[in-house]
Amino acid sequence: MSDGYADRVRRLTALRGCGTVLSGVRPTSVVEQLATLRAVAADDLLPDFYGAGGAVEELERRVGELLGTEAVAFFPTGTMAQQVAMRYGAELTGRDGVGLHPLSHPLLHERDAYAVLGGLRAVLTTSAPRNPTADEVTALDEPIGTLLLELPLRDAGFVLPTWDELVAVVGAARQRGARVHLDGARLWESSVHLGRSPAEIAALADSTYVSFYKSLGGHSGAALAGSAELVAYARAWRHRYGGNLFQQWPAALAGLAGLADELPRLAGYVAHAQVVAGALATLPGARVHPEPPHTHQFRLWLPHPADALNAANLVLAEEEKAWFVGGWRDSEVPGTALAEVTVAAPALELDADHVVDLADRFLRRLSPR
Repeated sequence: MSDGYADRVRRLTALRGCGTVLSGVRPTSVVEQLATLRAVAADDLLPDFYGAGGAVEELERRVGELLGTEAVAFFPTGTMAQQVAMRYGAELTGRDGVGLHPLSHPLLHERDAYAVLGGLRAVLTTSAPRNPTADEVTALDEPIGTLLLELPLRDAGFVLPTWDELVAVVGAARQRGARVHLDGARLWESSVHLGRSPAEIAALADSTYVSFYKSLGGHSGAALAGSAELVAYARAWRHRYGGNLFQQWPAALAGLAGLADELPRLAGYVAHAQVVAGALATLPGARVHPEPPHTHQFRLWLPHPADALNAANLVLAEEEKAWFVGGWRDSEVPGTALAEVTVAAPALELDADHVVDLADRFLRRLSPR
């Protein structure tokens, strides 16, 4: 067992044993996850067969209802789904340029798959830490086949445009003859800030990708939604990319459970994130972004090294059974570290005073005994 794996097991074990959790959720065991799958599986439900039938088709149908799209294809990963959407845009328009933000998922987290596998080129839309504006898309100095908009833009702090800004930038892309694809890995919770339903948001675009594990608590998997023509193309390329698995019912059942259990709760998480962020912003030297948060996730900076903060959080969890915030990493400002805060079901038990008290207990762990 590697040191990295052993450290991860230690963190997950500590988090699982906590009675108080501010950021994230308590890990569940395999047995607990199997119980969740059993709860949503009908007695007569048969396994899917290479994506046909069973829980996979039921999940696709449910997503189609929620997003109001003509068709939906289940994918094992969002990375694969987005490669197909961008490739489709290039083939339809004859343009291999894709409008991408420098902080977008395809550029930061997919090992240049859009270029290596799809032969596409990135056309950077803006250098600002937000989604591009209509004026910026209009001013692009080369044509694009697809404009990809990540909602929210995770690596800028889970930030969203306003609804009017989103409508305007989509209109600008259309004026340039480009298709619009939404990276909606976290689209479900974005509807609160945008003030529109997921279906109204998806209706702006030609294609939309959603995740079943990032906010819904599923095992894995994604969906690509759009026209019947797009989805027929997507199924063909899913096969070519190696994504046409023999059976995917465990991931599909977990996705259905997330839609039933977590999706209705996300608006409450988003509302409570504003309470949590406001309390954390009062800590000495703390910075929260965005303030207030646009979703139930946001960024927190503290004036301490990441190693010290991670160690303090782990000791707090092991000794007091309380989890503050994990996953700290050093920022560009020396002596300052950054973490992503995720307000989910456990944090609903904590009001602002409880958040401050937990933070004080955490910060005391930074001082030598």
